[in-house]
Amino acid sequence: MAHAVKALFPETKLAIGPAIDEGFYYDFDIGRPLTPEDLSLIEKKMAEIIRQNSPFVCRIVSKKEAVELFRKMGEDYKVELLGEIPDEEVSLYEEGGFVDLCRGPHIKSAGMVTAFKLLSVAGAYWRGNEKNKMLQRIYGTSFTDKKDLTKYLDFLEEVKKRDHRRLGKELDLFSASDEIGAGLIIWHPNGALIRRSIEDFWLKEHYKSGYKVLYTPHIAKLNLWQISGHLDFYRENMYSPMEIEGIDYEIKPMNCPFHIHVFKNSLRSYKNLPIRYAELGTVYRYERSGVLHGLLRVRGFTQDDAHIFCREDQIEEEILNVLDFTLFVLKTFGFVEYDIYLSTRPEKFVGTPENWERSTNALKKALEIKGLSYEIDPGEGVFYGPKIDIKVKDSLKRPWQCSTIQVDFNNPERFDITYRGSDGKEHRPIMVHRALMGSLERFFGILIEHYSGAFPLWLAPVQVEILTIAERHADYALSLSEQLRAAEIRTELNLDNEKIGHKIRNATIMKVLIWL
Repeated sequence: MAHAVKALFPETKLAIGPAIDEGFYYDFDIGRPLTPEDLSLIEKKMAEIIRQNSPFVCRIVSKKEAVELFRKMGEDYKVELLGEIPDEEVSLYEEGGFVDLCRGPHIKSAGMVTAFKLLSVAGAYWRGNEKNKMLQRIYGTSFTDKKDLTKYLDFLEEVKKRDHRRLGKELDLFSASDEIGAGLIIWHPNGALIRRSIEDFWLKEHYKSGYKVLYTPHIAKLNLWQISGHLDFYRENMYSPMEIEGIDYEIKPMNCPFHIHVFKNSLRSYKNLPIRYAELGTVYRYERSGVLHGLLRVRGFTQDDAHIFCREDQIEEEILNVLDFTLFVLKTFGFVEYDIYLSTRPEKFVGTPENWERSTNALKKALEIKGLSYEIDPGEGVFYGPKIDIKVKDSLKRPWQCSTIQVDFNNPERFDITYRGSDGKEHRPIMVHRALMGSLERFFGILIEHYSGAFPLWLAPVQVEILTIAERHADYALSLSEQLRAAEIRTELNLDNEKIGHKIRNATIMKVLIWL
């Protein structure tokens, strides 16, 4: 593809072009936005290059030689990349007179490419930094068989049909606006009704499972996040502090310090443990505008958050309980397939290696007791502890990160919280952080795409719509509507002077399951 782009637009400068799970992309500095017509031209040129069947030839050269070559070619981005490579030698690949910097390996020749498609073009800042130049990113995919390519393209069409942003607008579920602020979600009446159903279910099941529900502020003194470690390890995801009466306050990125405060507010005995606090707490995290994506990547969201304070001998049982609770909740919403990952200690962490090992072993043992298959995700734990991540698979078999369970020996020590043991001495509790759905916004977006907007009856914003055929039916329809609403059935009444076929069509478009 890069060869084709350079052939068609010789002044283009090449940036980076990696393979990704769904195919590949390449960033180009072309000097103008690309059009769908341009993509067609590039595809034709690619097909021409493939027919020539030139071999891919690897050359190992010194970094100095590579810098000189790309500087002479005017490839400034390649020169910058070379400056960050520590190796003294690098690999170049040549095909049909086209040369690029690449680790490789490659197929033997261009003619081995049998089925490909350029999918889309988008703007992308160089190195993902909005202070840098905006480049043109072309996405594409390739398969060894044209049938597989066709199957994948059909899959992409189904993805488009289920796009939660499109359905969110069509079904009047939510909106986001630059006028209000990017990444800030407004829940419309239909979406709010679904959210209330989710929250009611969440609350009922948490009370049944022995949790106590909290409400905490949206801001706190900056010092709180210094103690928790977020300022040292999470600063890039936090907003600038605000000054109130000479004291710096921070809009909260997490709920955990507040829950710790509630635990610390009273004397605790070993007999009181475990204590389980839960909150639908709204938090705010800085996300670059380029990565915001409907409900799936936002700046303000509500976590179904909880923190369990327990003795060390209770960790295993509490993790088992959380695993059962998590899988029950996911199944209730229609998710029965998932992948599980155990994320271990990252490069930057707090606490002792010994505590990290104990925490990791506790999570591992719980997964093995439940007979759950999992993969190790090395170095992907949070800074204060290891975690279990559960990625659900939707109706299109796409994985989505939702649930997480984290063991934390660190924060109890940093906040100096204790309980009185059976020996009369003070002991540190262990903290388990967990979220079952992740965030309501993201989970709702996943639900929309999972069900293609046709929610199960218990979640549907309109459970029954009553449609009148003639004006004389209005009184009876109104009476029926009142009876259904009295029975707590979410009901809409359509008395418009329209043909019944038109009313039925509108109800179908709005994914109403039952209409009378």
